[in-house]
Amino acid sequence: MLNRFNERYKDRGVIKWQGMFLSEHNSSMDQIQKELKHTVPKKEQMSFEEISEVLNAAVVNNKSIAIQLESVDENNNYFNDIIGKLQGHDELGLWVSGTKVNYDEIRNVEFYDEIKWSSLDE
Repeated sequence: MLNRFNERYKDRGVIKWQGMFLSEHNSSMDQIQKELKHTVPKKEQMSFEEISEVLNAAVVNNKSIAIQLESVDENNNYFNDIIGKLQGHDELGLWVSGTKVNYDEIRNVEFYDEIKWSSLDE
């Protein structure tokens, strides 16, 4: 009897595992797809003088900044901005929120206004 069953049995291969995906798997795959589709817009290329002015004003006024780097990923998309307060600098670059950024890597820098939970409209 067992031999007849094996002779007639047709394995469904991968199809039988399709029902094994959990909602966590689907949501993580959706999140990955969303991240792959997300593109950061290209900001205006600033001159060294313009960058210096914004950085100086950020230090004087203790403001947060957002820095867009020149580097792009394999799909020619820009990376997310580096956001935070200027923590220090040397002759090669500066530190923003613990991240070292070389001066020649900076494409654009602007003030960053953080959204506070207390200012959200209900």
